[in-house]
Amino acid sequence: MNTGKVPPEAIKAIPVKHYGRWVGAAAVLTLLGLLVLAFAQAQINWGVVGDMLDDETFVKGAWETLKITVFAMILGVVLGMLLAVMRMSENKVLSYVAWVYIWFFRGTPVLVQIFLWFNLSIIFETINLGPIYQDEMNDFMTPFMAALLGLGLNEAAYMAEISRAGIQSVDHGQTEAAHALGMRGTKTMRRVVLPQAMRVIIPPTGNEFINMLKTSSLAYAIGYNELFLASRNFGSRTLAVMEALIVATVWYLVLTTIFSIFQYYIERHYSRGTSRQMPDTPMQRVWKNLTTFRHGTGSGEIR
Repeated sequence: MNTGKVPPEAIKAIPVKHYGRWVGAAAVLTLLGLLVLAFAQAQINWGVVGDMLDDETFVKGAWETLKITVFAMILGVVLGMLLAVMRMSENKVLSYVAWVYIWFFRGTPVLVQIFLWFNLSIIFETINLGPIYQDEMNDFMTPFMAALLGLGLNEAAYMAEISRAGIQSVDHGQTEAAHALGMRGTKTMRRVVLPQAMRVIIPPTGNEFINMLKTSSLAYAIGYNELFLASRNFGSRTLAVMEALIVATVWYLVLTTIFSIFQYYIERHYSRGTSRQMPDTPMQRVWKNLTTFRHGTGSGEIR
């Protein structure tokens, strides 16, 4: 039966033209192309770069960089947590001491701190810890020890603020409930507060670790043979300065990438308490896409 009604015309949607995006992408690709062309035409022996990647000099330098980074971060994290607790203590002496520590180490450059420790023998000729340890300060304060103290103690100041923010992010009711159950202050901190605070503390700590990996290059100034100093020495000896710097850059990128992956999975682990369903990891997404393509379903369906 003809009702006399005219069906509505189909809506013809016209996509919005984003000319600015295309212009921006073209400009960026052009700049990248010019940069690649400049490196390709420069007097860089890329064969030497490939040969030096696994050279013993750089492998040892990368190992020293990794070693000083890990030890300095351990010192920074442990001391930083202690300073955070002191800063929030109701004991005014502990609180002020922690504040002064954080103020001093955040207020002076890392390189200055490294040199202060390295030249500590000007003030103390010997180090005397009683029956535990005694030695000349020049023998004790090696480049490694000066770099460890300079980097680790500086990191502790930043970790103290990161830890304090994480602890204060936990609702105070959690502490009150733990006390109501008969837990003491230290047990409450260890069993209730810190596990929840880790969700806030871990991401910036991962960033600090990666930042430490790069900041450790400052230790070259006191003769610690980390990756950057190894590349400088190699470049000066062989006159392959740019090649040596490129190799050092590749090593830094490799180390940074590895620890960025670790950071991702650690953050994912501590996020389980707040997310009911965790998103897929990059590897899981790749595997899903591959299996979808193989079975001919979804966006990758073969028609």
